[in-house]
Amino acid sequence: MRAMEKLKADRLKTRADFLRAQKGARKGTAGLTLEACATPEKAAQPGRFRVGFTASRKVGGAVERNRAKRRLREAARAVLPLSGRERTDYVLVARPATLGRPYTSLLKDLASALAAAHLKLDNRDDTR
Repeated sequence: MRAMEKLKADRLKTRADFLRAQKGARKGTAGLTLEACATPEKAAQPGRFRVGFTASRKVGGAVERNRAKRRLREAARAVLPLSGRERTDYVLVARPATLGRPYTSLLKDLASALAAAHLKLDNRDDTR
């Protein structure tokens, strides 16, 4: 895949996918937590990555959780196609600060978490 091509996103929908990502690389920032792992071979497709979103009750009631996930979806839509890796699963976890954080800060949080998670994934691959 060439560097300037945008990747396409698929959604994580099953609990097993979210649990697998939880065991992978994790990086927390002020506005979000990013969990990342390699996509299983049976689900991997060239030029595509998978992404899921979650928010616990610590974020707030249903309205706040939905708003936090909407903000994370927009941030992911802006950052992941350019900075994500194909055949990788990402889970963005909302934090209470996700709601009040400026959008540009949320984008920076995601970009820095993504870089750190990729480093962790690379180091895990090197040790095997």
